[in-house]
Amino acid sequence: MKTLLITRDIAAPVVAQARALFDVTVHAGGALDGATAAQAMRDYDAILPTLGDDFSAEVFDGDLRCKMLGNFGVGYNHIDVAAARDAGVTVSNTPDVLTDATADIGLTLILATARRAGEGERMVRSGEWGGFGPKNLLGTHVTGKTVGIIGMGRIGQAIAHRCHFGFGMEVVFFNRSPKSVEMPAQQVDTLAEAMAADFVVVTTPGGAETTKLIDATAIAAMKSNGIFVNISRGEVVDEAALIDALERGAIAGAGLDVYENEPAVPARLRALENCVLLPHLGSATAETRQAMGQMALDNIIAWTRGEIPQQAVN
Repeated sequence: MKTLLITRDIAAPVVAQARALFDVTVHAGGALDGATAAQAMRDYDAILPTLGDDFSAEVFDGDLRCKMLGNFGVGYNHIDVAAARDAGVTVSNTPDVLTDATADIGLTLILATARRAGEGERMVRSGEWGGFGPKNLLGTHVTGKTVGIIGMGRIGQAIAHRCHFGFGMEVVFFNRSPKSVEMPAQQVDTLAEAMAADFVVVTTPGGAETTKLIDATAIAAMKSNGIFVNISRGEVVDEAALIDALERGAIAGAGLDVYENEPAVPARLRALENCVLLPHLGSATAETRQAMGQMALDNIIAWTRGEIPQQAVN
């Protein structure tokens, strides 16, 4: 029986199925650092890792027992896929199953930031709310505004669909390649054009090609009343530049589900009232997380049968 390391506790039905097929270890110590990941590569036949586990290039040096990483998550920038390929290690991910849940979080952040829901909730909980007032916590309308989507993949299109058909929003998008979509949406030629929308939602994949794509110059293209939302990866945004813009009032607000060095969130960001900050909830529904675990396990099972996993990325 092959050995399988699951680096974080996942849905019980998935773990039960894994135990019926593999000699399973569920790691209970949080994210794997590089040294722990390297040792795991020598100790197990397959690993089911997730975001935060450090599978950088050095982890793939030497004589490796593990030849399969069935990643839990659509993003896999915590895995050096090129180094894995060179070491003969197959890597897979879990696309599609989290599209709707993540798009829903994008809309949650648009609405919560526009309507200052975070501030209002804190006011009520603190006992500082003094009752209705005509000018209390005035936010901004969402219906009928323009949304600029950065990265028009599955999640970007799901957000565009919700924004246009649910809120009558005009959709513009910036994508690195030409993209035809099944809804009214205009692809613009430059990042700056998309950043100039009333709401900006970043859904581009992480990785070296998009690191700090949203830099100070991109943020400067936003309207002073613009609202910025990031549900992609924290490193896609120059966090210091975003904080500076928020502190100066150069933009109206931000809704964030991901951070550059998560789980660390800068104190300057946490101190800002014009932000809604979520703890990476994009795929956090019970149904979605079970589906992600099942897909990751299915990819590993396919590998044990000598098949190419359906969601292989290398």
